Amino acid sequence: MPRDSFNREINYLRISVTDRCNLRCVYCMPLEGLRFLPKPELLSAEEIERVVRAAVSVGFRKFRLTGGEPTLRMDLLEIVERIAAIDGVGDLALTTNALLMTKLARPLKAAGLSRINVHLDSLNPATVERQMRWGTFDQIWEGVMASEEAGLTPIKLNAVVAAGYNEGDVVDLARLTLARDWHVRFIELMPLGGGECASLSIKRYVSNIETRRRIEAELGPMTEIATTNLSDEARNYSVPNARGVIGFISPVSEPYCGTCNRMRLTADGKFHLCLLNDNELDVRKALRSGNGDGGLDAIAKILERAVAAKPTGHHLLEGRSTQDRSMYQIGG
Repeated sequence: MPRDSFNREINYLRISVTDRCNLRCVYCMPLEGLRFLPKPELLSAEEIERVVRAAVSVGFRKFRLTGGEPTLRMDLLEIVERIAAIDGVGDLALTTNALLMTKLARPLKAAGLSRINVHLDSLNPATVERQMRWGTFDQIWEGVMASEEAGLTPIKLNAVVAAGYNEGDVVDLARLTLARDWHVRFIELMPLGGGECASLSIKRYVSNIETRRRIEAELGPMTEIATTNLSDEARNYSVPNARGVIGFISPVSEPYCGTCNRMRLTADGKFHLCLLNDNELDVRKALRSGNGDGGLDAIAKILERAVAAKPTGHHLLEGRSTQDRSMYQIGG
């Protein structure tokens, strides 16, 4: 397995397949002024497959498709089929808002997808409309149900908590774990990319310490679930008599950089070395090289250089974050 200069084992590649999204969450994407990548700048399904084959050759085993919203890729099924067929891929998952999963859940499962994470900030339809915009709770919920029925389990719900929007809705989300064997995870806001969304993320930040206290006040004391997966970004808990898991992803209040095992591939073919840093290495140029440099060995060498250069730590508490890309351009 590849190790970086901090002796972290890096074996998980998150692959953004598009920067487009059919939602406009207030902390992620403004309503106006967006420029999306033209199709020729996106990696093709075949190029993504080559990157995954190179990643497997150096020891990567876990893969996740992200966006933007990955279900907007017309060739998503082909991408999943290509990756799932590669010997050595141990886990293939998808992060989605589930708006299109009523139609795609079963075909994606048949293509080889293992499971999904769904972004859902509230069970209150009015809050969803105000915070996530351009989508309805009913559409998302139907997509979640279709995904569970298709066997894309365990279902994980990711809720980003923003003051003045949904901090009062976290208990209802956590209560889902009483009856369902789901993972419900609460994510702290991170200011990425500058602009109005990054500014809102700073102003509306809610610590997961506060979110946990709010949940325990209603559902009782939580018991931490021991894990052998030190690279899990979530600290996981259960409340009394629960079937599911409550997780807290706390990059600001409890950074987990020291155990990070992730590398990111952007939709336009850059290895993004760390979510909260701007460092990148270009792999698309090698993929499209006409002089024979687009082979698996060349791609693997770029990936190994990316792993070796991967930084650790962030500067959020010092008021510094990324400037070059917003969250929807990286894939989380």
